[in-house]
Amino acid sequence: MKQSDIQLSTFFTFFLALLIFCACQPNELSRQDLTSGLKKHTIFLASDELEGRETGSRGAEEAARYIAQQFEASHLTPGGTNGYLQAFDVTPSMNPHEKPEMNADGDSLTIKALNVVGMIDNPGDQVIVIGAHYDHLGYGGFGSLHRGDTLIHNGADDNASGVAVLLMLAEKLKSKKLNQDIMFIAFSGEEKGLWGSNYFVKNPTIELKNIKAMINMDMVGRLNEERSLVVHGTGTSPVWEQLLGAHNTDNLSLIMKPSGMGPSDHTSFYLQDIPVLHFFTGQHEDYHKPTDDVDKLNYEGMTDIAEYITRITISLDSASKMEFTKTKDESQDTPRFKVTLGVIPDYLYDGKGMRIDGVSEGKPASKAGLQKGDVVVKLGGENVEDMMSYMKALSRFNEGDTTTVVVKRGEEQLNYSIEF
Repeated sequence: MKQSDIQLSTFFTFFLALLIFCACQPNELSRQDLTSGLKKHTIFLASDELEGRETGSRGAEEAARYIAQQFEASHLTPGGTNGYLQAFDVTPSMNPHEKPEMNADGDSLTIKALNVVGMIDNPGDQVIVIGAHYDHLGYGGFGSLHRGDTLIHNGADDNASGVAVLLMLAEKLKSKKLNQDIMFIAFSGEEKGLWGSNYFVKNPTIELKNIKAMINMDMVGRLNEERSLVVHGTGTSPVWEQLLGAHNTDNLSLIMKPSGMGPSDHTSFYLQDIPVLHFFTGQHEDYHKPTDDVDKLNYEGMTDIAEYITRITISLDSASKMEFTKTKDESQDTPRFKVTLGVIPDYLYDGKGMRIDGVSEGKPASKAGLQKGDVVVKLGGENVEDMMSYMKALSRFNEGDTTTVVVKRGEEQLNYSIEF
């Protein structure tokens, strides 16, 4: 064989080996692919065909099977009790003061639900859990803030957005060379009372002691112009604040909340002494209403959040076992209300006062003339410095009371009479 033929044969052998090697490597997602995937998943999960994904419904089961199919497409190892699925039954109590009973099969009230669990099985023993709930309110009912005809509550932001980020993180992180396992869980029953996450931590498919941290995404679809991102749970480990700051290369405006307790699935893990983070882009006037639809989501913002959580997850891979710290349960300090002003607070606002993000028709604020964007600085003679002081001031009123509210609207300070 001629020397030139030998060289050519060697080149083709090398080229063929390179093609085989590249074919075996997971492809790195481009930003465009990430955004496109987020949009695709959200549109499916928030479609009318799934009828609001209420726990135990046909639509919820269809959503669970879609998520399982996506886990399989991303080559995740099944982490449920039946492939990717972890089935559980819940029998709600007729007494609202009693907890529902898990796995009380046979009762006519029993609801059958599914968690969906997949894992990137890396060499290490420790596990990073990434979670999001996929259920919503179906046609409304308890929990809905809609008044009028019965309509499908598609829950695009709450929480098709979080599940879409979960699915794309699974695809994105699969291509990374990591040591620690990553478990992805799509929970059911969150809207009913954290049913799915509560069931999982009490019936885990891995050793709870091996879980290093839990990252939760619930309502991450509406990053605003100020790029405000609330991160709950920053006090559950001493490393969180430094780590969150170090990887914020997209100039997100972080609002850090120390407490590990809250109305989403991270709470179930926090109660097992596991460090948690919960990402949230804020409440809005479409919350728990049929108008929470896909056309109102910020997909570029969701992409930024997915990239941010990717960087945080990768940094956790090299960190040693994290120290857990208990935090104050802020919900215990929340006053009880006998009346409502009829506004949606802007939970992302970190200035002085309480900024209004939405006004409900027919409620005291609407009747008085308050508007979205107004900042409440005084209520009934009490200064309003923040959300907590606003709630304490509101808790002092009874139905039929009248008072005065002072708001800032731009540079103006305005007084309004309120009747509860």
